[in-house]
Amino acid sequence: MLIFHDPHCIEYSAPGHPERPARITRTVPVLKERHPKWDWQEPRTATDGELLRAHSRGHIELIKAPGGDFDVDTPAYPGIDGYARKSAGAAIETARAALKGWRAFDLNRPPGHHATRKQPMGFCYFSNIAIAALDALENGANRIAIWDFDAHHGNGTEDIVAHNDRIRFASVHQFPAYPGTGAKSFANIDNYPVAPLTTRQDHVQVCKRALEKLVEFSPDLILVSAGFDAYARDPLVQMTLEREDFATLGDWLRKIDIPVGAILEGGYSDDLPELIDAFLSAWVD
Repeated sequence: MLIFHDPHCIEYSAPGHPERPARITRTVPVLKERHPKWDWQEPRTATDGELLRAHSRGHIELIKAPGGDFDVDTPAYPGIDGYARKSAGAAIETARAALKGWRAFDLNRPPGHHATRKQPMGFCYFSNIAIAALDALENGANRIAIWDFDAHHGNGTEDIVAHNDRIRFASVHQFPAYPGTGAKSFANIDNYPVAPLTTRQDHVQVCKRALEKLVEFSPDLILVSAGFDAYARDPLVQMTLEREDFATLGDWLRKIDIPVGAILEGGYSDDLPELIDAFLSAWVD
């Protein structure tokens, strides 16, 4: 397992905000202690050219010089442009490493799958996974699948990759819930809305069906928006998955003969380190 991690990604925060440094500071030592042979690498910063594949010039300039908070969930932290670019760079490196045969995981913040082409939102500034997918298409991949099992709809990813016939996007998410999108499928977009408090078994089967359809697309690379907020004790939604279910998701990836890279999205419970470890351990073993 190759983990791309920027140790500086913990340097910004806001009191009471659920997307907090502890998500990372508590996870890193758990993974390093339990898996001393895993490789860690600090990512580089994404360039303007790489960001422009997914975002408008105006969006990039706004992140550089915000006039205030982007919305109530998405503060204009000092230096957020640098942190967000590093997170996008980690996603790019994760996809490139996966294409070279690594099982690669991007352990950084901020997350990205809510950021649309022109709008930062939902704790997200740049759409890390969309940027990584579009970069991979420029670097040897012909077809990319994106599997998003975060509890919230990946509306930003959808906005950027919709109608790109070289990408297939599947989002399994609670509905209704933030951001209120993702009720219908169209073109290359497969949305799987899951009602609050759906049973674990039914939810897992939806995730399986979504992944199987992506595999049928015969992609050269599968990128995973790995959000862990569908956990039964996550504070932001009403879903029912347990630690063992995230291990099941990882086990499915282990059995697929397609390169895979995974990128951290949500997950706000104190148990996040255990959930990530369960997922990664099952994937790599």
